[in-house]
Amino acid sequence: MKEHSMDKIFLGLVITLCSIGAFMFVSASLGLLVKNETIFYGVLRSQLFLGLGVGLLAMYITSRIPYKFWRKYSMYFFIGSILLTLAVFIPHLGFSHGGARRWISLGFVSFQPVELLKIAFIIYFASWLSWTKNKISDIKWSVLPMVVMISLIAFVLIKQPDHKSLILIVMTALSMLFISGIKWKYILGMGAILCATLLILAFFTPYLKDRVKTFVDPSRDPHGASWQLDQSLIAIGSGGVLGRGFGQSVQKFNYLPEPQGDSIFAVVGEEFGFVGSTILILLFVAFAMRGLKIAGRAPDSFGRLLVAGIVILLTAQSFLNIASITGLFPLTGVPLVFISHGGTSLLFSMAAIGIVLNVSKFQKT
Repeated sequence: MKEHSMDKIFLGLVITLCSIGAFMFVSASLGLLVKNETIFYGVLRSQLFLGLGVGLLAMYITSRIPYKFWRKYSMYFFIGSILLTLAVFIPHLGFSHGGARRWISLGFVSFQPVELLKIAFIIYFASWLSWTKNKISDIKWSVLPMVVMISLIAFVLIKQPDHKSLILIVMTALSMLFISGIKWKYILGMGAILCATLLILAFFTPYLKDRVKTFVDPSRDPHGASWQLDQSLIAIGSGGVLGRGFGQSVQKFNYLPEPQGDSIFAVVGEEFGFVGSTILILLFVAFAMRGLKIAGRAPDSFGRLLVAGIVILLTAQSFLNIASITGLFPLTGVPLVFISHGGTSLLFSMAAIGIVLNVSKFQKT
């Protein structure tokens, strides 16, 4: 295969989103500065240095690694990522926060191994589907293996619990199956099973049940379960058309829960209004369209599925965040890619972007 230069438009979109994210993260974190200066600088260090700084380095490294390398070792990456995610249950290594056990602490740094698991699954599933491409219409070689993989992941994630990551992985897997050429009836059937499973989980899981009730009736508990959604909508509404201006958000002080985290899109809406929010959404749309164009021009089925899986995962996560903060979907707690707090998420997202950029070097012209 002849190697070209990487896709500069896609790279430009990623750099633009990261730049917006850095500025918005600093602004959204000012509420922390008022409460605790030490925490404020700690969060900035985690996001801008460990997340963005190391993430850019990871992107550069993975963009230099031939993408077929990942196919060769895909099974080892997948198994290793599952074992690493299981390590959160090891005493003194894994730790809990907010009622969930999703983190591993190495003393000087902590991280969420599920972020690696997401990417490792995409690599392995892309490898599997490209290997069985001539048997893709046979569910024994497509749907059944996916169910086995998802079941292994579900066993680990539900126990943490981390339902949002499981939902994202399943959505990505179904999209990759569709792109691989499987019949619509299988996709619709799997989608129906997913919806039914989510309803059952929501019914038997108290905090999920609360989120669904809040989605149906946002005013049911204004000082409890509905607080985040209500304050987010107030922030977005008070931004009007053009917003209050950079750094001028009021809701990030003592109103929005974690304004630098899940609620950061509400800060964007308050400070830059409808126009700024729309521009950010359009940037994510452009990111998705350019990424899928790279996938469509990939030199082989593995490259196509690998890029499509990564782009769909990051795009779905971003729009799930925006939809939940604007009341179009129950609150999920997923970070807004490239923008909100989550050093581990940003690091592995940037590493995955590097893989996409490497595939773009070999895309058909």
